[in-house]
Amino acid sequence: MLPPRRFLPSFSLLAAFEAAARTGSVTAAANELGLTQSAVSRQISALEKQLGVALFLRERQTIRLTLAGDSYAREVREALRRISNASLNLRANPLGGTLNLAILPFFGTRWLTPRIGAFLDLHPGVVVNLVTRLEPFDLRFDTLDAAIHFGPPRWPGAALTFLMDEVVVPVCSPAFRVKHAIEGPQDLLSLPLLHLNTRPDAWENWFRENGTGFDSLHGMLFDQFLPMVEAAISGLGAALLPQFLIRREIEQGLLVPAVENRTMATAQYHLAYLPDRATYPPLAAFRDWILGEIGKEMLAQP
Repeated sequence: MLPPRRFLPSFSLLAAFEAAARTGSVTAAANELGLTQSAVSRQISALEKQLGVALFLRERQTIRLTLAGDSYAREVREALRRISNASLNLRANPLGGTLNLAILPFFGTRWLTPRIGAFLDLHPGVVVNLVTRLEPFDLRFDTLDAAIHFGPPRWPGAALTFLMDEVVVPVCSPAFRVKHAIEGPQDLLSLPLLHLNTRPDAWENWFRENGTGFDSLHGMLFDQFLPMVEAAISGLGAALLPQFLIRREIEQGLLVPAVENRTMATAQYHLAYLPDRATYPPLAAFRDWILGEIGKEMLAQP
């Protein structure tokens, strides 16, 4: 339910205020909006009267935001941006719906993007916009409809649909494995190990799970999986990588298991969204589709 009308100023008043706040000038705001200076001044005064708060300090021929006005300007600017994006999406796709989805870089690039065409073929009226996000965010205050998330659930007020468990495998180039005569986990302790900075304890957990003690682990640090994959292919070290995301490199012989049969379960992938968006047609269709695709992926695993 919308708040009382007195807390919903008209768009013209908000537009005049935002332009003046951004430019720091009534004249510049008037030029931008195609109005007279006096019209913009009247709109700002009307907004202040409606809110009962002074938004600007007026000093001779200049204006300056009050502390309250500065805070309000930030909120109004974000609200206007969201309205603009909604209008743009509607204009681009008037007959269907738009799904704004946050994705993880490697998952999105390697797994989702090559498959998304199949979803669009099944739902030709839907437009999917993909945005990379590495960390959880508050969907209640964002323009995104949903997010694909890995790791412990950390989504305020969101519903989570389980997608899959992740299993990582230690891999390296064939030449790296032969050169260092790797036979067991202990052989990796003295070799270069490639680390992801968002999973700093991955190798430690793997060695513990395989009953191998260690003092300290060293090696190159990466902020994303893709360059780490390329580093492993180039023989710069061994990497712990999600099994389902490097199937291509394994099949092409670019990467091989550094140690056979030593996989490790890590965490889970979920689709996060607000409960009141669960039945939004593009989101509901995408949720059903991705669960089906993941089911096929699991059946295809050896």
